[in-house]
Amino acid sequence: MMHNINFSAASTEAIIQALCKRLEEIRLSRNISQTDLAEEAGISRSTMTRLADGQKVSLDSFVRVMRALQLTDHLAALLPDPGVRPVERLRFEGAERRRASRKRHENSQWSWGDEEA
Repeated sequence: MMHNINFSAASTEAIIQALCKRLEEIRLSRNISQTDLAEEAGISRSTMTRLADGQKVSLDSFVRVMRALQLTDHLAALLPDPGVRPVERLRFEGAERRRASRKRHENSQWSWGDEEA
């Protein structure tokens, strides 16, 4: 069963529930008991039950379960790489890095602005 969720509009609790439910569905599709997965992940059975129910668990527990399910390669998709994209590297290759500068005004006499006109 797919849980389609608009992550950009969902509440934190809804996102947590959706992610936990997806892990639970993966566990069930692989026919692994909660007890066996909890043992493999190195977490308690009660933590595994909370995760299966979509309740809050620690990030450590979540990652341990993903590791036990051999899903760690999907963790990279959670956050984009902040590095420069390969297309941008090609565009800037060989170019000297420049800093942005403010627009310069023509030479004008500075004044306080309270002179008589």
